[in-house]
Amino acid sequence: MSGVVLVTGGSRGIGRAVVRALVAQGRPVAFTFRDGEHAARALENESGGLARAWRFDLRDRARPGAIVPEMQDALGAIEALVNNAAIRKDALLAATSDADWDDVVDANLGGAFRCCRAVIPGMIARRSGSIVNVASLTAIRGVAGQASYGAAKAGLIGMTKSLARELGRRNIRVNAVVPGLVMTDMIGDMPPDRLKALRAIEALPSGTTPDDVAATIVFLLSEGARAITGQAILVDAGSTA
Repeated sequence: MSGVVLVTGGSRGIGRAVVRALVAQGRPVAFTFRDGEHAARALENESGGLARAWRFDLRDRARPGAIVPEMQDALGAIEALVNNAAIRKDALLAATSDADWDDVVDANLGGAFRCCRAVIPGMIARRSGSIVNVASLTAIRGVAGQASYGAAKAGLIGMTKSLARELGRRNIRVNAVVPGLVMTDMIGDMPPDRLKALRAIEALPSGTTPDDVAATIVFLLSEGARAITGQAILVDAGSTA
């Protein structure tokens, strides 16, 4: 598979590492960003024209259906999707408002659903495609204060498995990657004591980097993973060993 890959949240963290890894293979990439336009445009320039950026908010319910045709007009048919973009609003469940709960679940799970829905018709028509959803270790082992985030990411794993069943006969694979603690901007506000506790359960002293997660995602998009679908693959430095 060598067509266009759509990466949501591609301007920083894991998404940025995925974009760079794909560009290094010569693959065209359409990636989205919500904030930080300067970083997004810098990544475009760095790619030598292989990567193009579009502004996109996961909570914009109409945008996926419009942005996918824009991307395909600019770069060609989207043959793969990486649902990486996410938001967090940490709080103990008893102190979580309905608005914050709905925001996190709609962005992280609903946004991925809408992006899948936008690209699937083209994949079905070509009878080829690959989707990778980026979940979180919070969905599997739990983190206090992340009930909304964990629920959304657990839902993403469930959606992955059902969608793999729906699309497998059409030669479309759907998998999830479950990163452990990855040092990105998204966890920059996490208290030091919580970071220390999360690192303490890792079996590997090197931890997990954005490049580690990106390598697994790129593999799942490749023909080398042609027999893998409906899986949630942990990349967590052995936290769950």
